[in-house]
Amino acid sequence: MAVMRAAVLHAAGDLRVEDKPVPVPGPGEVLVRVAVCGVCGSDASEFDRGPLLTELPVTLGHEFAGTVEAVGEGVTSLEPGAVVVCGAGISCGQCKPCRQGRTNLCRSYRTAGLQVDGGLAGFAVVPAGILLDVTSTGLPLDTLGLAQPMAIAVHAVRRSGLKAGDDAVIIGVGGIGAFVTFAAAATGARVLVVDLSGARLELAERLGATATFRSGDGTLAEQLERAGMDADVLFEVSGSAAGLASVLDAAKPGATIVPIGIQKADVPVPLGAWTLREYTIVGTVAHAVADDLPEAVRLLGLREDWSDIASEVVPLDGVVEHGLRPLLAGGASQIKTLIDPWTESARAADHERRA
Repeated sequence: MAVMRAAVLHAAGDLRVEDKPVPVPGPGEVLVRVAVCGVCGSDASEFDRGPLLTELPVTLGHEFAGTVEAVGEGVTSLEPGAVVVCGAGISCGQCKPCRQGRTNLCRSYRTAGLQVDGGLAGFAVVPAGILLDVTSTGLPLDTLGLAQPMAIAVHAVRRSGLKAGDDAVIIGVGGIGAFVTFAAAATGARVLVVDLSGARLELAERLGATATFRSGDGTLAEQLERAGMDADVLFEVSGSAAGLASVLDAAKPGATIVPIGIQKADVPVPLGAWTLREYTIVGTVAHAVADDLPEAVRLLGLREDWSDIASEVVPLDGVVEHGLRPLLAGGASQIKTLIDPWTESARAADHERRA
């Protein structure tokens, strides 16, 4: 029986890299040889205090890319050897939201890497419908490993209605905020980015931000006026109470407010003022694979080098020390940490993936 290494979460604080049988794809499923898998705040939260969304035990990892190893019965859209990215969200295709194309709101939505085994392993089995064949793009696998979080940003920007000529504000340049910055700037909008970190503000400028400022250096309303901008859309990505308060203080009548970051506590809602100012409040969660994943890959192809987002790839054995714990401590030196499930030490051939 063929075996593989996998990072399996058994309980809070108990993630084990262990041997598991290589799964076999069933009807409509695909076996993917995982080349690279990102870790994010959701993975860190599950490790720290889960199960929150996970059904344990589970192999974590919902941001992965690789190659098709084998296909199950009835799969005709993909062939072995194809390079693929995974959208992670598994939908039924039959309920009302699915029929409307809003597969991220499926009544029986599940996510590879949370409720079913994901990509922090040598191989992963997922439905063919959540994979996108990206062989023809020629993009490096390390870049393709960023497709799923980029798709989340694409979905948020699409939901907001942001367009060329608009002004946007983005609070927080973290694991999603960086991608939102790029996706927002790609619409042709002017983008003002706010963060505590000078290094991350410099990154935002490289990602297309029109203007940046450090949190605490005056109010958001003052900085918008100084930049000559009148925000049409304000994305609150940090999930902080202060970030949301600054957005609500700066939002002019008619603005669209997109709270991407999940607030840790309930927030008083001044509905009367919101009504009189005619705000549009837009929720956004995950992404719709068919609409957002192809656009995410297209956007990744617009930038030659993404190493300032994910500067290194670490081995599976280092997922806790170099991936999850830095996220929990808030001390991650890079926006995204990518994991290679096939090496037991620092990857010597990293440059080959980037070639």
